[in-house]
Amino acid sequence: MGNNNIESRRLPLLTRLKLLISVLIGYLTTRSDGTLNRRVLKLVDLKASAPATKLINTIPISTSDITIDPSRDLWFRLFIPTTPNSASLPLIVYFHGGGFTKYGPDSKVFDHLCSHVAARVPAVVASVNYRLAPEHKCPSQYEDGFDALKFIDARHYDVLPANADLGRCFIGGDSAGGNIAHHVTVRAVEQAEQFHKIRIVGMLGLQPFFGGQQRTESELRLTKAPMLSVESTDMYWREFLPVGADRNHPAANVANSEAAAALTNLDFPTSLWWLSIRMHFMASMHFRNCLSLLC
Repeated sequence: MGNNNIESRRLPLLTRLKLLISVLIGYLTTRSDGTLNRRVLKLVDLKASAPATKLINTIPISTSDITIDPSRDLWFRLFIPTTPNSASLPLIVYFHGGGFTKYGPDSKVFDHLCSHVAARVPAVVASVNYRLAPEHKCPSQYEDGFDALKFIDARHYDVLPANADLGRCFIGGDSAGGNIAHHVTVRAVEQAEQFHKIRIVGMLGLQPFFGGQQRTESELRLTKAPMLSVESTDMYWREFLPVGADRNHPAANVANSEAAAALTNLDFPTSLWWLSIRMHFMASMHFRNCLSLLC
């Protein structure tokens, strides 16, 4: 694949259809100046209600929404699997993707994802609803994530099931949520004295969203990749980062010297990164940033 286009004939028909729908939704919900039309987005962002109980591979999963701070719409959706003998379960605090600008734990796709994670691990999952850009720029999302973690630590006795093991806490997220998971974990490790019960033992990143001013090989080669183009990711960074900041800001570029220095001598937990190296135009950017965190 030496040109800008991924050959669609190599993709299954259903995958191509999903990509087409995703591109169409992006077109319909984005104004000419790059900002989101939230009124239109609400029409296509299908929601899953809670409380609810569903069966995932014969395992009952109960969901409920827990309010943290109504003034900033900070809450999380709790996913609790029913397991034999009330066995001890790890806690996964999850941050959804969406370019920092859209979706929530009640979006059907993320409700579905977290329900399956809760059933298959099994684990208690808390999926956090954080403030969205551009109305709320960085570091609002990191502050919401950290405050959600502190709330769970302080109020675990009346919001979590008794078999939730806070000593086995994992922080995770996909895309922009993977970025938030990283920065929330860094702050939580730096300020470990603020937590009495929670012990972060691992971090999970699904195609985490990082960036940088210097274009990588995959960005240059796949500028017109389906579903997510370089132009789109540049727009997400502009809407998320503080006014005047570029993509070398530590929030985006965790491989730069300032961000890397912050991790020096930090007892960072074991991390698992899932990267779609073959198809994703940001593959080399992800690889470079994730490699810097492991070295």
